[in-house]
Amino acid sequence: MEAFLRSSRSAMREDVDQPSPGFHVVLGNEACDVDSMVSALAFAYFLSKTAHSDTVTLPLLNIPQSELVLRSDNVFLLRQAGLSPELLIFRDQLDLRALERAGRLRLTLVDHNVLPSSDSYLEEAVVEVIDHHLLEREPNPTCSVTVEMVGSCATLVTEHIIQKAPEILDQQLAQLLYAAMVLDCVNMDPAAGKVTPKDSQYAAALERRFPTLPPRGALFQSLQNAKFDVSGLNTEQMILKDMKVVSETFNVAISVLYITLEEFFQRVGLEAELSSCCQKFGFDLLILMTISFTESREPIRELAVFSQSSRCREQVCQFLEQSCSPALDLRPISTPLPHISAYHQGNRLASRKKLLPLVKAFLKEQSGDRCPGPGEEEESDVPPTPMNSLVEGCPLNEGLPQISAQDLQEKFSKLEGVDL
Repeated sequence: MEAFLRSSRSAMREDVDQPSPGFHVVLGNEACDVDSMVSALAFAYFLSKTAHSDTVTLPLLNIPQSELVLRSDNVFLLRQAGLSPELLIFRDQLDLRALERAGRLRLTLVDHNVLPSSDSYLEEAVVEVIDHHLLEREPNPTCSVTVEMVGSCATLVTEHIIQKAPEILDQQLAQLLYAAMVLDCVNMDPAAGKVTPKDSQYAAALERRFPTLPPRGALFQSLQNAKFDVSGLNTEQMILKDMKVVSETFNVAISVLYITLEEFFQRVGLEAELSSCCQKFGFDLLILMTISFTESREPIRELAVFSQSSRCREQVCQFLEQSCSPALDLRPISTPLPHISAYHQGNRLASRKKLLPLVKAFLKEQSGDRCPGPGEEEESDVPPTPMNSLVEGCPLNEGLPQISAQDLQEKFSKLEGVDL
């Protein structure tokens, strides 16, 4: 693996501006957690050993290089596997747009199956997808899709390797894949609701082939300790540490925090810092999902919604409170912070993976409606009009005179006292 990563970096530096056959980039998701990182590294390595072309294969971490320090469990695992972070290639080190324009880019997505709107220009370059999230991708005959709702994307990558090129597996690669499975599947514990029979099958296969792999329990605990270490991080860094963004009419960031809301709310100037972070990165709304553990290692989940727009925040909260698939079982928690709504989440199995489709469904319902920014909201005495001839743009509106808000107010005032 080390030799492959060195050659990939060298080829990137030498050939990116040359008329070479091009690059096959394996791109993880924007959260760049352990599963996403390992899946990108392992599948790119697999392609480099099995592809019969002159194309340069590159694993690409979907974050700027400066953000790797925020992923303490990633850094810990790399060191345990004997790989230097300096060998990795990050999103800000490779110009995908230039490669795509030049027709020199093939793209494989791992640990996600659709590109965010900011990367939509890359869609024509996507030739393969390997993912374990809900399938959202439209069918395309030029793109091979492997999507299965297992606990870890690394499970599907391991399946590819064992079925098609088992000879490339060595202790180092097995340790990376095994660690991603154990961490994402919560120590392969069925009670956590993440592990599937296929995850267990391929974890066991790695254990049989490499009996000196670290014991599951010890490996999981060491990765958890590294992942939950947020000492020294400021509020912005904590939000960016494990974040995914959903964009439709407006932008929603969903961050996982590894402390309790009680601890997080004690930060001085928290709302100002959250507002600054949203402005800096263009977020209209921020959802914070916390996870912590009791002394008996039972998970505790909490959820908070932040937005300067009270209307936007209330709409999202109402949607999540009323969700049935899955039901989050949200119970309000009092908070002195006026722009944050907080909840205890009774459904401990509903991770961000389960929340993402809910947020996307909400945004689709709001299509065409923009989340107002600070100072933009105005109270109106005029109730919202239904989709009828009074609404501009409705087919029934053609050729009819426009009715202003003032006209409506006058009409409603005339109805006062009338028994309808």
